[in-house]
Amino acid sequence: MQEKKVSKQAKASVGEGTIKEKVQRRSFISWLAVAWVAFAAATGGFLTMILRIFFPNVLFEPPQSFKIGPPEEYEIGLVDIRWQAKFGTWIIRDSEGIYALSTVCTHLGCTPNWLENESKFKCPCHGSGFRKSGINFEGPAPRPLERYKIVMADDGQILIDKSKKFQYEKGQWSDPEAFLVV
Repeated sequence: MQEKKVSKQAKASVGEGTIKEKVQRRSFISWLAVAWVAFAAATGGFLTMILRIFFPNVLFEPPQSFKIGPPEEYEIGLVDIRWQAKFGTWIIRDSEGIYALSTVCTHLGCTPNWLENESKFKCPCHGSGFRKSGINFEGPAPRPLERYKIVMADDGQILIDKSKKFQYEKGQWSDPEAFLVV
């Protein structure tokens, strides 16, 4: 019998291709997998951006207006620091009345500390010093502390409104809402 010469390619079974075809098929499937992962990641990123619209970044801030009780709760000559942490306000009562000072240093925005023994506010960041009245007298602070609007509410309590500020250098401390006469 005469044997026919059959090439190696012809001897391959029906489901198999040449080595070159197998490499191309693997390469195609690999690129297809990479493309699918890239598409899924891009779609996920896009959907995440779309869903962020429904969850906005909201910064909680304490109310700008708040009541601090009746004037009788505040002694003459003392600095009341109980509103410092919650509302960023010091309440000072002197012989002329009651006023509310901001707890923000006018230099770089740090919170000064009230030093009872030295009778001054001292900023821990850069050493600015403020008298009990809020006037700056030492350090790099360019101006005095700001005062907030302070009025008597209808119910006999003191009402502070932080949305209205008074600056000494602009002559605003003499405004009737910058202090409360009691």
